Amino acid sequence: MRNTARMINNIWTGIFYMIATLVIMLLVFMVWKILSLGWGFWDPSFLTGLPSNTKSGGGIGPQLFNSFYLLILSLILSVPLGLGAGIFMAEYAKKGKILNFVRLCIETMASLPSIVVGLFGLLVFVTLARWGYTLIGGALVLTILNLPNLTRVCELAISSVPPSVKEASLALGATRWQTIIKVSIPSSLKEIITGVILTAGRVFGEAAALIYTAGLTTPILNSSANLNSPVNPFNIFRPAETLAVHIWKLNSEGIVPDARLIATKSAAVLIIMVLLFNIAARLTAGMLDRYLKGTKTAKKPKKNKQWKENNVA
Repeated sequence: MRNTARMINNIWTGIFYMIATLVIMLLVFMVWKILSLGWGFWDPSFLTGLPSNTKSGGGIGPQLFNSFYLLILSLILSVPLGLGAGIFMAEYAKKGKILNFVRLCIETMASLPSIVVGLFGLLVFVTLARWGYTLIGGALVLTILNLPNLTRVCELAISSVPPSVKEASLALGATRWQTIIKVSIPSSLKEIITGVILTAGRVFGEAAALIYTAGLTTPILNSSANLNSPVNPFNIFRPAETLAVHIWKLNSEGIVPDARLIATKSAAVLIIMVLLFNIAARLTAGMLDRYLKGTKTAKKPKKNKQWKENNVA
């Protein structure tokens, strides 16, 4: 009986290892294929140039800037809201039918197609608000898309903190809010960072919702213009074509020379951006986790000669 159970355990362990290996191989193949097709994407003239002044028929300088700027705007909006909603649902909301209904609404919002949310943004932010195609409209739509998943991740992360740790903090005289800030959030920081990484990945890769809100064009940017000017790069009320939208546009319209080559190079840059952001976020989360938990190893004091002589004696 024991040998049979051990054999079944070994079989399932091998199956899980095979599945994990296949997933890793698929990811490596996808990255290798896209990077090989877009080889040469590191060319400075391609990364910083305008769509009409490079040898290959176009650069991605404005689109690259728009992607990072839109990422910052959407994270500024979504992270405080998602973290606050997660804290409320994990610490303050009473368990019952109302909380279950709220979770059902969040899960329903998370399953909405991005094209539907994009049409909602077109109706509200572009038409009713009369903003037109703007960066802030795209950031608000991305916030609507990412808020349900981020809220759920933050709620589960904060709920996973052991109750004994919270009770110890309260027993030492800390308030409930101090316990959340000083204990719950630092203890669940890695899981919260994971939710932020997933949010950022969707910002980098989203195209359908941004077509209807941020637009398909980018004006020639001029940093010396006034902030309210449509050509100022930091004006949130200007149209902005992101890198993902640029790739879709090139593959669908192909109105520039060497459109396929530019699209493959842009896809390679997009993958590198996502990988670098994930690595940087993981490293930052690890350092913050060690700092907030106080697990940073301290240097051992050097033992001087006098100390050794006294101990030997």
